[in-house]
Amino acid sequence: MSEHDRSVVVLVSGGIDSVTALYAAREDARVAAALSFRYGSKHHARELPFARWHCERLGVPYTEIDIPFVAELFHSHLLEGGGEIPRGHYEEETMRQTVVPFRNGIFIAVAAGFAESAGVQGLVIAAHTGDHAIYPDCREGFMQSMADAVRLGTYAKIELLRPFIGWTKAEIVARGAKLGIDYGQTWSCYVGGERHCGECGTCVERREAFLLAGVPDPTDYVSLAPLPTRPVAKAG
Repeated sequence: MSEHDRSVVVLVSGGIDSVTALYAAREDARVAAALSFRYGSKHHARELPFARWHCERLGVPYTEIDIPFVAELFHSHLLEGGGEIPRGHYEEETMRQTVVPFRNGIFIAVAAGFAESAGVQGLVIAAHTGDHAIYPDCREGFMQSMADAVRLGTYAKIELLRPFIGWTKAEIVARGAKLGIDYGQTWSCYVGGERHCGECGTCVERREAFLLAGVPDPTDYVSLAPLPTRPVAKAG
């Protein structure tokens, strides 16, 4: 089977990375479906409509899966009822407060079952290098282990595809610009207000990515305060 004969399911949140993965996947495979998860985050009401918007634009079947137990049982500032979303650089230690424990593990497990039921051969997730500093379930060691589990745990030996695992967010933005993606129809801000706050870690990462990619940023930010500097890695 050639790559273009392969069918895949894409995990799409409505953010820059996953939307780009959705468009890029269509270059190499048949996108059979896209999945989003509604798990009680503060920004779902802003983010998920963009996931649906892009899927409808591309004619990709879109499904939202409710997993309310995450907000009910897990602790994270990202979840409704959690603490305040921290401001500052996305690699600051304070951003650990926004980690939802084992979120990607849960998403991948559910999506693998969906993918096998749908008869597809691949599952696409948009984890990238910018996620590695804070989120343990975005690192390649974790992703490789989950890939092994998905392959061994499905009759179809479904492949967990992570096309951006070695990419920066700026590289993803540059790729999306070439694909003609309207990034004004994406959402990053964890605060979940009517506009991007411009100061939380995900807004800082978004602003920095467009700047480094040399791509005009279409985002309406509440604040365009100077970007914070990247924190110095601790020795040892």
